[in-house]
Amino acid sequence: MVNIPGVIGIIVFYIIILAVGIWAARKSKKTPTTAGLTDSEDVMLAGRDIGLFIGVFTMTATWVGGGYINGTAEAIYDPAQGLLLCQAPLGYALSLVVGGLFFANKMRSFGYVTMLDPLQKKYGEVMCGLLFIPALLGEIFWSAATLSALGATIAVVIGLDNTTSVITSTCIALIYTIFGGLYSVAYTDVVQLFCIFVGLWLSVPFAMTNPAVHSIHINSSRWIGSMRVSDAAVYLDNMLMLTLGGVPWQVYFQRVLSARTARGAQVISFLASFGCLVMAIPAMLMGAIAASTDWTKTAYNRTTVDNMLAPAEMKLVLPLVLQYLCPPAVSFIGLGAISAAVMSSADSSVFSAASMFAHNVVQPTCWRRASERQIIWVMRLSIFVVGALACAMGILVKSIYGLWSLCSDLVYVILFPQLVSVLFLPFSNTYGSLVGFGVGLVLRLTAGEPIFHMPALIKYPYYDALTDTQRAPIKTISMLGSFAASTLVSLGMYLVWRAGYLSGRRDIFRCFTPPVENKVGGSTDDYPPKPILQNGEEAVGLKMVTYGEEIELVLESKADLVESRESKKAIQV
Repeated sequence: MVNIPGVIGIIVFYIIILAVGIWAARKSKKTPTTAGLTDSEDVMLAGRDIGLFIGVFTMTATWVGGGYINGTAEAIYDPAQGLLLCQAPLGYALSLVVGGLFFANKMRSFGYVTMLDPLQKKYGEVMCGLLFIPALLGEIFWSAATLSALGATIAVVIGLDNTTSVITSTCIALIYTIFGGLYSVAYTDVVQLFCIFVGLWLSVPFAMTNPAVHSIHINSSRWIGSMRVSDAAVYLDNMLMLTLGGVPWQVYFQRVLSARTARGAQVISFLASFGCLVMAIPAMLMGAIAASTDWTKTAYNRTTVDNMLAPAEMKLVLPLVLQYLCPPAVSFIGLGAISAAVMSSADSSVFSAASMFAHNVVQPTCWRRASERQIIWVMRLSIFVVGALACAMGILVKSIYGLWSLCSDLVYVILFPQLVSVLFLPFSNTYGSLVGFGVGLVLRLTAGEPIFHMPALIKYPYYDALTDTQRAPIKTISMLGSFAASTLVSLGMYLVWRAGYLSGRRDIFRCFTPPVENKVGGSTDDYPPKPILQNGEEAVGLKMVTYGEEIELVLESKADLVESRESKKAIQV
């Protein structure tokens, strides 16, 4: 039975969010395009005018989604996990610290538009398109998982069916995102994060003082949990995946690249890290309250023999606490908080995926002569398509969390070493990038995945044959294998080029061979020349070098220029 007051409360909340989003969209259209940015880039990055206050709110709200809030409460309640094994809040907070320390300043200083820009500029459009796949899937599955969590929550609290709630929430988020871009997403994030904070903290005292709830201090052993020594490797593996794998996401770098300054991007990252930890506290308390509740004294009548929630409903710990331990008015406000958490993540992920598709796939490969207006409409259409896919998956697919987990693995295993290489290894090139991609993918898939019943083809040390699970840190092993392969192959190809064995037609990815200028000016190839040599030196020109009967043009450093003038063995172009 549908709870009419609850439906009215949700409608009011959605109207407020939609109004703020439309206001931000109108505000963005009145703001002149920022100097140095095209119209499409201005929409993607909010004119690089995100200040400290808005920046902290939008970056925090991006991570604090429905999966973050619901998952934290579930982990605290689950006897197999508890506080000690609830890794997501700390892991994601540390990922923002790592991003701020090592990546934010560098990415913002170079003036990139998306996370894929440095990969595209150094490795080319084809390799960038390949790396776009795990980035896109990660964003879609993240959005689908959060929308699915919202549908289940609303179904528990107010009785509205899953399909209606997911479709309505998606439509609201898409309307203001399509027409307002990052401006609307950022400003609505402020309202949404405020609703999350107020809604959850308002619910905590009512739930904690319910007669069916015992002292969480007395029952601390029930929700603190424990960790065996044999689980240390897996624990470290998951923590590294959350910390390092939480960096190469477009939703994070979109906020970094929209900051006014590089220093501001770093400060926003650090403060948002603290914000993520603060926002996890009420969700943790909700999980502890649920673990300390005698559910037989509530209207909930589906407990197991040991007074536990049914295993299939552990993921609904937070909405069940709101429904059965809080007064109706408070539970509706708490539901609004969860809805805000979902929308703040879903709109960001959808917009990020659409930005990468329009800027890094369509414009450079399919539609080079597209106008700025056309690119903006491509991005808007992409927002609709990605949002529709996430919505459909949120309704139909039952194992979304498993899909998102696998994509998170692939982002960590594949994208993180690629991003490190392109930013910090001057000799990295497309050859190494391609091999690293393949090695990381093979290592991760052959290690098996219990969620999809994929058998382990490679059984690492301490493999548990009884449960068919790996006890070794397979995600980190795969990531390091990918990074090592990329580094060694890149270095090897660089040395081969230095020895004079890789030039012209042999350089199939044109990592070391620049384009030839034609007679009318402009390149005979649209592939962008590299201003920096593979050894990190600045290229000052081109030189013509003879290899037997072949004549090749190669990039020339300042040292090469001096040497060529002295030896007169090369002709300066």
